Amino acid sequence: MTRKLASTLIAATILMPAAALAAPHGKPGLWNITTTMQMASMPKMPPEMMEMMKKRGMNMPMPGQPMTSQMCMTAEQAAMDKPPNMDREGVKCTPHVLSQTSSSANTEIVCHGMMEGTGRSQISWRGDTHYEGTYNFTGSMHGQPNNMSSSYKGDWVSADCGSVKPFSGKMPSMAGRPPAPH
Repeated sequence: MTRKLASTLIAATILMPAAALAAPHGKPGLWNITTTMQMASMPKMPPEMMEMMKKRGMNMPMPGQPMTSQMCMTAEQAAMDKPPNMDREGVKCTPHVLSQTSSSANTEIVCHGMMEGTGRSQISWRGDTHYEGTYNFTGSMHGQPNNMSSSYKGDWVSADCGSVKPFSGKMPSMAGRPPAPH
């Protein structure tokens, strides 16, 4: 697996469920997000990528095993009525709410750039401190066909985010470079 492909996959896997938070259901503050990803013929991640992720506080399991990260959501993000756009160097993903009730939502995420394709997400909230859902992506990453599915859940931890910075809608640059300016 190339470093660029690995970083795009990881960013997409982390941020798709994170974007689900930015709807008028979650409490502002610190959230634990657990994601389990499945991908047909998922290549092994290089050891240097694993080490970089550990340094960033991300626990990277084997394929099909859960990965947990933390995210800080501001009051403004909690009040949004739609998920934010998700951008990363060379990738622009735009979510569209297809349907929404007081306790669930279905969205479509269209990505262009190094990651081309369409994702569909389903999320259900249990109050304002827990959510769970699924995400499925079909398309290509760096020109290689890709089908990915993940399940995720989020649990509110605290109103204080501590050292975790608020979610920006920018996919992290896993290659150690900051995202390109827009």
